[in-house]
Amino acid sequence: MALNHLWGCGLSVDELAALGLTLGADVPVFVRGHAAFAEGVGEVLTPVDVPEKWYLVAHPGVSIPTPVIFKDPALPRNTPVRSIETLLNCEFANDCEVIARKRFREVDAALSWLLEYAPSRLTGTGACVFAEFDTESAARQVLEQAPEWLHGFVARGMNTSPLQYAILEQTESR
Repeated sequence: MALNHLWGCGLSVDELAALGLTLGADVPVFVRGHAAFAEGVGEVLTPVDVPEKWYLVAHPGVSIPTPVIFKDPALPRNTPVRSIETLLNCEFANDCEVIARKRFREVDAALSWLLEYAPSRLTGTGACVFAEFDTESAARQVLEQAPEWLHGFVARGMNTSPLQYAILEQTESR
């Protein structure tokens, strides 16, 4: 996005998202710069506006290769497709979490610790875990209590990427 803007390449957001998809399934959402519900392999995006909460993201000190999770025979392959409206109004579930917790004791320990303070979940296929908070101070208070082996940070969720604002500001100032 930035190089397209700075170099004046003139590629549309759709073209950049298509290029990004060749790099990874999660790239198109970042190219578009807005919180979205992703379907397919990440290329079908529906913009959403969700509350901009604070998150404690923690890394348990282990890496999880995505193929390890996806090749596990215990991974459910029949999870029903649900709409964004349904997902936003039901209990969260990540089919990969059970596998990650079973195969990586560090992930299990991180989630078990974080669950003492707030509802917590696995990021994608892992290894990071996260918890949602209403305030920055609440998230930081929990982070300060983290065991030494668990490394983390606090971040604010944003519906629109700061990059989008920066590009718009530069465009308008020309």
